[in-house]
Amino acid sequence: MLLLDTRLDGLVHLQPDVHGDERGFFVESYRADVWEQHGIADTFVQDNHSRSSRGVLRGMHFSIGAGQAKLVRCARGRILDVVVDLRRASPTYGEWESFALDDEHGHQLYIPVGFAHGFCVLSDLADVTYKCSTYYDGTVERGFAYDDPEVAIAWPQDMALLVSERDMHAATLSEIKDDLPF
Repeated sequence: MLLLDTRLDGLVHLQPDVHGDERGFFVESYRADVWEQHGIADTFVQDNHSRSSRGVLRGMHFSIGAGQAKLVRCARGRILDVVVDLRRASPTYGEWESFALDDEHGHQLYIPVGFAHGFCVLSDLADVTYKCSTYYDGTVERGFAYDDPEVAIAWPQDMALLVSERDMHAATLSEIKDDLPF
């Protein structure tokens, strides 16, 4: 695996070896010892899989309490994956970084505790899979507005965005910052 650059400290962006020929491809999508070599020793306890159509935007989500680290990849299609630093003591607090994840290159993104996560589907259909370091618990699930003008994430402008009611009515980051445990 090749370690790719990120601007926000703590994120890990990896490019796996994709072995392809006329029959298709093979990729080792997770291997604990390789991730440990890159400083990621989380134990992942839950795998999630979402399928969404073009323009679906999910985010910006995070968990309080113990928090939740995620290892994200796009197993089918193409997405714009976005993370926002929520660590109030961080010099990059409130800043975002985005990554194109797709089924051709197999790039993966490790998102540690203290970051919000969201994505927008760029292809007709996308399957996003992610490993989680803690079990889902709706009582600690939180989010902030994907279109928060202060954070100013550059979402795709060439398509209609399909957003859940929950995400559409989420508070801004400045409205929730005093409740952030990071």
